[in-house]
Amino acid sequence: MATISLQHIQKIYPIGETSKKQKAFLKKAKEDNPETNKVNLKITEEGVVAVDDFNLEVEDNEFIVFVGPSGCGKSTTLRMIAGLEDITRGDLYIDGVRMNDIEPKDRDIAMVFQNYALYPHMTVRQNLQFPLELRKVPKEQMDRQVDEAAEILGITEYLNRKPKALSGGQRQRVAIGRAIVREPRVLLMDEPLSNLDAKLRNQMRAEIIKLRQRIKSTFIYVTHDQTEAMTLGDRIVIMKDGLIQQIGTPQEVFDNPINTFVAGFIGMPQMNFYDGSLDKEGDRYVINVLGAKIYPSEEKQANLKKNDVKPMDIIVGARPEHITLKEVEGAMMEGSVDVSEMMGSSVHIHLNTGGHDSIIIVPTLDLGGQSLAIGSKVRFTFAPNVVHMFNKETGKNLEY
Repeated sequence: MATISLQHIQKIYPIGETSKKQKAFLKKAKEDNPETNKVNLKITEEGVVAVDDFNLEVEDNEFIVFVGPSGCGKSTTLRMIAGLEDITRGDLYIDGVRMNDIEPKDRDIAMVFQNYALYPHMTVRQNLQFPLELRKVPKEQMDRQVDEAAEILGITEYLNRKPKALSGGQRQRVAIGRAIVREPRVLLMDEPLSNLDAKLRNQMRAEIIKLRQRIKSTFIYVTHDQTEAMTLGDRIVIMKDGLIQQIGTPQEVFDNPINTFVAGFIGMPQMNFYDGSLDKEGDRYVINVLGAKIYPSEEKQANLKKNDVKPMDIIVGARPEHITLKEVEGAMMEGSVDVSEMMGSSVHIHLNTGGHDSIIIVPTLDLGGQSLAIGSKVRFTFAPNVVHMFNKETGKNLEY
């Protein structure tokens, strides 16, 4: 186990000097962001700023998840912690010792990669033994540590097989086993489940949660999948364009997104956004949206007053599961059904609200026989205690 401190970390890829790496970095980001086909990374005279002013304190035995779209700098940050990328500026400390100039092999860090990186000519046992052989661990101790790691991950029966005889999930377990077998202080994972199918990903998420309880390491996990982030992390670090957007527990970032990016990125389906205005009736705030009036809860009223928020045009946010069909006088909006998806215990209703697409998640028991045929009208409103208000110019949440 270990504490990790990242202080004002910056990574710049110099233009020209490392043009191949820089071009590959930007190309991947563009390919993974086809909607915008661009990455808003800052470019200075020194080069492309992949990570800028990254600050984070990781507690002993904590499980931290870096999450964000491709090209946001999360894997680059992980590689700087591992020592696989040089730190341009800033300081990295592990247990109070500055690591900027320490070789990767001397950091007592293990890393699990996306593509498994197993040696195909070695058996599973030989793959697991390899990092211990490099450290010249005695044979008896090496066998014990390999057997323990294999038992923890449920791969004992595969120890004499070669990687080509294993499934994707089994190979990933071997890759994790090779990382944990030498009992590192810090375990880094770079999108380890992205090559697995949905069922295996769910299974491996559960295995990683169990693993975390059984081994004494500090975990830092990188993913672009917000479901993985929400289910695995003690805290989540949400990144965009090389910058930290928000750090918090899964519940904190879900309930209190700091801006529209976090609000839209965390949650599945994503939050609905509407153009609206924030006005005052006497001493009370009121949201005008889609022809209806929504009065925020008392807690939200207090937060707006504390920040001395003035009446303004805003972006109104409402999560699909926080929209209700229950009638509230003066607060109902209307849309027409485009698509309804039966999910068993709930229905996902896609509504056209004045040319704007909205998604509502409704428990089947709450429908009360209401028609969901395409084109039929549905009236809905937002729960006042979970409606979100964002500055239309900056995207910042007006409550924080």
